[in-house]
Amino acid sequence: MEYNGVIIENTYAEGFPTWVSRVIITAVTKEWAYKAAVEATGFATSTIGCPAEAGIERFVPAEETPDGRPGYAILICVGKKKLKEQLVERIAECVLTAPTTAAFNGLDAEEKLPVKLHFFGDGFESKVTVGDRECWSIPIMGGDFIIEEEYGAVKGVAGGNFLIFGENQMAALVAAEAAVDAIALVPGVITPFPGGIVSSGSKVGSKKYKFMGASTNEAFCPTIREKVEGTEVPEGVGSIYEIVIDGVDEAAVKAAMAAGVKAACKVPGVKQISAGNYGGSLGPFKFQLHELF
Repeated sequence: MEYNGVIIENTYAEGFPTWVSRVIITAVTKEWAYKAAVEATGFATSTIGCPAEAGIERFVPAEETPDGRPGYAILICVGKKKLKEQLVERIAECVLTAPTTAAFNGLDAEEKLPVKLHFFGDGFESKVTVGDRECWSIPIMGGDFIIEEEYGAVKGVAGGNFLIFGENQMAALVAAEAAVDAIALVPGVITPFPGGIVSSGSKVGSKKYKFMGASTNEAFCPTIREKVEGTEVPEGVGSIYEIVIDGVDEAAVKAAMAAGVKAACKVPGVKQISAGNYGGSLGPFKFQLHELF
């Protein structure tokens, strides 16, 4: 199958279950809300080595936030047992510490996770109502930090992905950037890697170093194409980038993959689109590339 002259492999991306919470971070300006959101989603690219996968979902205009100030919605994705811990740590260390910020629940879900940060107020905290929400006001040196202390959690999907094969590094990179920009318009998803793009796709384990839980995916490394038996790099491909997508549900991840793949295929120099899977052993979600069109 081809789309806009780009080969679309007949394969699928394999997703796996995760738990997701959304935090709405507001501040006196859009810029300060963004800075806090960036900090709160740091060191959260892959659960291979990070405590969670997280990213900025979208900008939230003042008319849509609980306190009428500009904000950003972030998604935190990890197993249910760790999600509460990640909410507490990321809000406490990265949002509470940022000037003028506030934090609110962004998911209307039956499952609620308590985030008891009002104790930081050391007895000087007080209950307040913001819009129709019951919150806590914690006095801090820069003013008061307003926080909602229950956050919805839903069963989501992690690991949606696709691979962009470019004739050279810049073609693949520009296509990956276009894909990330298109995905940013899809609600309910994040691309957790730096700039949304994975440069170092990996495989499970290692052929040579048994102590490694993951190692380079040599089958997709263009610079060693001639050295790798069973290489997956076609002739004429000089660079491959991966886009990984986490979302609140299967439909959101599929919509994001479709938007991203179509955007990437419009960039000159893109030769092929593929996806990563483990034959169904990783998770139950299969996103067939041919079904995105």
